[in-house]
Amino acid sequence: MQSGQILRNHYKIIKSLGHGGFGDTYLAQDLDLPGNPKCVVKHLKPKSLDPIVLNTARKLFEREADTLYKLGNDSDQIPRLFAHFREGREFFLVQEYIEGQDISRELTPGKKLSESETIALVKGILEALTVAHENNVIHRDIKPQNLMRRSSDNKIVLIDFGAVKEIDALTTNQQGATTLTVAVGTPGYMPSEQSNGKPKLSSDIYAVGMVGIRALTGKDPHNLLTDSKTGNVIWRNEAEVSNHLANILDKMVHEYFPQRYENAMEALDVLQEATVKVNPPKPIQTSTAKRTVNLNPSQPLPNQNIIELGGLGGSQSVEGFLNQKRPKISIEIFTTVTVSRRGEIMSRPQGQAEVTTENIGNGVSLEMVKIPGGRFLMGSPDTEAGRQSSEGPQHYVDVPEFFMGKYAVTQGQWEAVMGNNPSYFKGASRPVEKVSWYDATKFCQKLSQITGKKYSLPSESQWEYACRAGTTTPFYFGETITSELVNHRGNDTYADAPKGIYRKETTDVGIFPPNAFGLYDMHGNVCEWCADEWHDNYDGAPTGESVWLDGNKERSLLRGGSWADFPVNCRCAVRDFYSRRDVHYNTSGFRVVWDGGITF
Repeated sequence: MQSGQILRNHYKIIKSLGHGGFGDTYLAQDLDLPGNPKCVVKHLKPKSLDPIVLNTARKLFEREADTLYKLGNDSDQIPRLFAHFREGREFFLVQEYIEGQDISRELTPGKKLSESETIALVKGILEALTVAHENNVIHRDIKPQNLMRRSSDNKIVLIDFGAVKEIDALTTNQQGATTLTVAVGTPGYMPSEQSNGKPKLSSDIYAVGMVGIRALTGKDPHNLLTDSKTGNVIWRNEAEVSNHLANILDKMVHEYFPQRYENAMEALDVLQEATVKVNPPKPIQTSTAKRTVNLNPSQPLPNQNIIELGGLGGSQSVEGFLNQKRPKISIEIFTTVTVSRRGEIMSRPQGQAEVTTENIGNGVSLEMVKIPGGRFLMGSPDTEAGRQSSEGPQHYVDVPEFFMGKYAVTQGQWEAVMGNNPSYFKGASRPVEKVSWYDATKFCQKLSQITGKKYSLPSESQWEYACRAGTTTPFYFGETITSELVNHRGNDTYADAPKGIYRKETTDVGIFPPNAFGLYDMHGNVCEWCADEWHDNYDGAPTGESVWLDGNKERSLLRGGSWADFPVNCRCAVRDFYSRRDVHYNTSGFRVVWDGGITF
């Protein structure tokens, strides 16, 4: 169409906005309204003149126009539909004009957005997509060019729904049936099931995740490698990103669609867990007097250290030294779940946790969650299904505040500290396994030397207290677990839960919901070493968090169950041991604890 052309004596074409394989788009004026406001005209032309194709196109056009009309009225992040009409064999849509620019201008090649910028971008897209998914509508062509940043309020607006593009792609095959000439979507942002003509709501989630990855890496999806075995995109090495956000994006772009978030609402809920940075405490003023060092001035930590400032030596300032030792503090908001005996999700409560993050070498970080002090009932009641005699007698334990690894130690973290990787199931974000109790304690010693902080394996009471996170049920999710929540032998069941998936290998840490303290994978994935010596039961057990010694020194405790364990062996109270401390199994890993003090 030419500039100045008028459609239906109503819409005057100003200029072309774009030409594509699925039709043309024009900027126009509405001549019937005061001020002649701008609008967008989309011109769709079926490639085939076959009457069957045209009839199918007409039905699609009417259906999608109805959908766009509803979505535009329900959401201010989807353009309103003003009109739709046919002229001969051609179809026209008239929509609201969005003043702004698409986000491809923000995602230029080589430019990497920060984590906070990326979180805001992905949230904005998911918020815009929510109304569509609530109406069971798949966008099918989410990419930077179809995401408008509206000038008036900076919100993301979704344009160019892919279903409309079917009209241009319709044709007839040799059998005379109506079919599509090409898959609707954009390579790089279109997952495999969509390429095969079977899009899901989670196909949109894949596209949104790829936009987030592009923002963090500065690379077009075509320039990213994929794992030859799994088909999953390899991108973490191209970005500076926390495990928390990386795990979310990995789940969004998982090659196997059932492993992704099901829809925009679910993905948006999980993304609320993203880190909200807290202003760091003000630097401690230089002085020649003795001063108590406190990592968080608002709340004293145990085992505070008193330093003679004049004794540090050298030209390094005291302030600089302390700032090196002070961890980064953030508040994380997250969503956990509670389930019924049947494994049905009953609620999705939100929680928050105070988290420290520290670089431990080679750009690898370690996240530690602050576990509040409290009292809990350790062990299991006689009535708990699957209970073993070693889980009793129940007794109260008082546990002071401490910090615990947000995840089991990963292979990436192990390599950064130890320089090797003993694991059977390889993956930088998977938990390290095939480590003995002695290996785990050596890691803690070396990590303490690197950081100047006292890291160790948790005591058994610390581990169970942290796992339960205030609950008294067999699992921190409730009365049972499922393979949707835990990586375990999912083809077996506990309580009334249904059978699920048995993955037969470890998974990346953090892909399942956390407990109420913000700890991930305390059930399943890998069994976790504790510092204690083995005792056959709790007779004579300490009532504090201390490591329990004077037991069987050849046997060391493991808690939590693994990828290979039945659900009954993943309960909060289950105690297990290996007969030797130097065994190396692909089911055993560990996480670390820190008391909050600094060692010098």
